[in-house]
Amino acid sequence: AGMERGLSMLPRLLDHLIWADRRTAEALATLGGPDADLLRGYGHILAAEAVWLTRIAERPNDVSVWPSYTLDECLALAARNHAEFERLARDVEAGVGERVVSYTNSRGESFSNTVSEILHHVCLHGMYHRGQVMQGVRERGGTPLATDFIVYARGK
Repeated sequence: AGMERGLSMLPRLLDHLIWADRRTAEALATLGGPDADLLRGYGHILAAEAVWLTRIAERPNDVSVWPSYTLDECLALAARNHAEFERLARDVEAGVGERVVSYTNSRGESFSNTVSEILHHVCLHGMYHRGQVMQGVRERGGTPLATDFIVYARGK
């Protein structure tokens, strides 16, 4: 029963990821100008999403895991990722969450995980790094925005 509840929650977690990615871009835009370190953190969130999406789709990876992107480049990658997450959320509801994906990590090690496990990881990874980006926005005098799941849930 626990697994069923977890799978039914995954589409909502993916919707939260999309919302939180957009809020992160909004917070970055409150800085006086581009900040290379914070853009690197935001770019990493999005690039990691893209890498995992390529693994799920079994296609070649086309991004660096720690890219140096402008905010516009981040927004373009976010839009691409988010469209794919929306499709995957529907697929998960249709039962593909238990499909096993075999992949090689950045060190050349081979692993296999379900689509559901991978997508849960991507959601949690983004939450961790968005917190780092928001702390940096605050330290640099910008306006951090809450990206917590409960804030998302209250607004939906």
